[in-house]
Amino acid sequence: MSNKINMNRILIISLILLVGLISCKNPEKTIDKLQIAKNYFAALDESNSAKMEDLLADSLITTIPKYEYEVRYSKNDYLRNWLKWDSIFEPTYEVLEMNMENGTVKAKVSKSDKRIVFFMGKPFVTNEILRFKGDKITEIETEYINFDEETWGKNRTELLNWTKENHPELNLELNINVQNEAGGKKFLKAIEQYENKK
Repeated sequence: MSNKINMNRILIISLILLVGLISCKNPEKTIDKLQIAKNYFAALDESNSAKMEDLLADSLITTIPKYEYEVRYSKNDYLRNWLKWDSIFEPTYEVLEMNMENGTVKAKVSKSDKRIVFFMGKPFVTNEILRFKGDKITEIETEYINFDEETWGKNRTELLNWTKENHPELNLELNINVQNEAGGKKFLKAIEQYENKK
């Protein structure tokens, strides 16, 4: 009789532990990745490299499949170069939607900054897919939703031509694609000088 009672106790305790493990496993991962993604966009919005550092893997791949664009960054390059370049234009990031799907986070994001407003006249809306290894972001895939290629190209050409003629010292043709702090400052200076000519 006592053996039967002991077996029942062991069985009940085992079932409770099993149910506890199963119920904790999946939601915790979902919450973590969504929170990491929210923290990532908040760090972008604040141009905060200290907050960003804990969110990224040692290397990060950014892709825009439509344009066959892919850049591989070390964490240091992303924080010390790209993030500083981005901060020069005083960006505002707003997450419009976010959800988990098959272990990745999908987010619809609106971004506005001095460069985007100059080239396109309105915020840039993208779909972003964040992929993870453990609790670190390893890849960010971008899909443009409202990119006005014609307006962007026209304004870019006008800026390059005007700067070449009026401020060749900025060497904007080389610096327009240099994504570090120095390149960003020259780029922004060219935009400001072009706008001040009016």
